[in-house]
Amino acid sequence: MLSSINHFRAKFFFFFFFFFKKMWIFGYGSLLWYTDFPYRNVIPGVVRGYSRRFWQLSPDHRGTASSPGRTVTLVTDKNGSCWGLAYEIAEEQVSDTIRYLDIREKAGYFRKEVMFYPDNGDPFFPINVYLAAEEENPYFTGPTDEKNIVHSILRARGISGTNIEYVLRLAECVHRMAPHINDEHLFAIERKVVEGCHQLNIQDDYLLKYLNQKHPTESFTKN
Repeated sequence: MLSSINHFRAKFFFFFFFFFKKMWIFGYGSLLWYTDFPYRNVIPGVVRGYSRRFWQLSPDHRGTASSPGRTVTLVTDKNGSCWGLAYEIAEEQVSDTIRYLDIREKAGYFRKEVMFYPDNGDPFFPINVYLAAEEENPYFTGPTDEKNIVHSILRARGISGTNIEYVLRLAECVHRMAPHINDEHLFAIERKVVEGCHQLNIQDDYLLKYLNQKHPTESFTKN
């Protein structure tokens, strides 16, 4: 019994110093495929008490001021969870990475610390995540009918590409990296975007690639 307690304590302190003393960033949107910053390690898992929603307008990366696109944010959901990737940032890169992400997520997003639960069952640990401010944020729409969300997505394009590409890349990442996850909102938007492209005969470069892809399980390696 005593040895079991000592083993638990040793494991607890190991994870405390290994995770709690490090800087981690949670990626649940475009950070799943486009990091553009150095990281030491990546771990798949979920944050609990939040759900991923297309309730944030994008006036730059995936749309314009006059025709904003849609990007995902996390919204409070007592029974919800959101799958994504935890990136460990090297100590010497923390300041530069935060500065870069503050600029990248400037249109209504702010940084918050939440708890991350690894897929492999390891102890949870704190992680930084960018999510849309729900007050004093002109780009946050709140609950929106999926039909209206898709209508915006089909016609929006920004400096980072089409909004269609954003949706399909995100859905493809979750299908491929986390086949055990059923993100109902994301997959419903994905399905309706594909249907809308067919109905309106929209020719999108990434759509063609997406339709020809399968979704093999991806292994996680350092970059």
